[in-house]
Amino acid sequence: MPETGPTVVLPGRPLTSGELLDSAVLLLRGQAAVLLPLAAVLAAGEQLLLLPLRTAMGATGPLWWPSGLSEFGIFWFLLALGAATEAMIILLLGNPAAHAAAGALVDGRSAATDAWGPGGRWGATVLLCPAVGAVMLLASLLGPVWFIGFALLGAVAPALVVDRVAPVRAINRSVAMALRLTGRAAALRVLGYLVWWIIRVGLGWGLFTGVTALDLVTEGWADAVAMLVWAAVNTVAFAALACLDAVVHLETRIRTEGLDIRLARVPAAPRTKDLLAVGG
Repeated sequence: MPETGPTVVLPGRPLTSGELLDSAVLLLRGQAAVLLPLAAVLAAGEQLLLLPLRTAMGATGPLWWPSGLSEFGIFWFLLALGAATEAMIILLLGNPAAHAAAGALVDGRSAATDAWGPGGRWGATVLLCPAVGAVMLLASLLGPVWFIGFALLGAVAPALVVDRVAPVRAINRSVAMALRLTGRAAALRVLGYLVWWIIRVGLGWGLFTGVTALDLVTEGWADAVAMLVWAAVNTVAFAALACLDAVVHLETRIRTEGLDIRLARVPAAPRTKDLLAVGG
């Protein structure tokens, strides 16, 4: 088995909730050179996508509240669209994150090059993006149903990249994995999102308040600065959530499929990520 020191991303054993959050941060640290630039582009694109709706309801940064009750319908759709784009971004980032997590489990490495190894299945990942986005948009429009949709879709990218399932099975595989162990993986994904949501709000509001208090924002540029701040904060959060999805998925397979036992039966030298495939 890979070494089990304190800096190992996935030590090949069941982990506690706190250890999984730590593992996700360790994975992000090892993959920062790959994940953060990609996350930055996607987070900036999200801000530009949401800008027309924000302008239509007369909202201003940093919190983008509607100017009146008459814009509440637009505001609700804006929230739902934002939730859908977040889910799609995390899915895309989940591709390299899952690739790297698989490498960390198989041989204990977590180098930045691991995220771009062969077999990334980017075509299938991009193909599933609209489906995941549509599900999350509908769930978000229904209010609290968002929690269910978000909780169940965390393993789509790992199912594609690590488990090597067919794209038509990836969503079903994700739902099945989320519901195992009385929904442990689903609960961990929501917990991770809430933790990072608190961090995002605190950092985003704090950064914007700080730069405005220091008179570093010229008149007419407040909204642009708010968008830049949120894009920066979301860059880290989205990448961290993708890493959490990857490590939770593999840890769930250790708990429920004996993945650690399978790896223990294979000599260290010949190990490859193909050992983690379930096929189909």
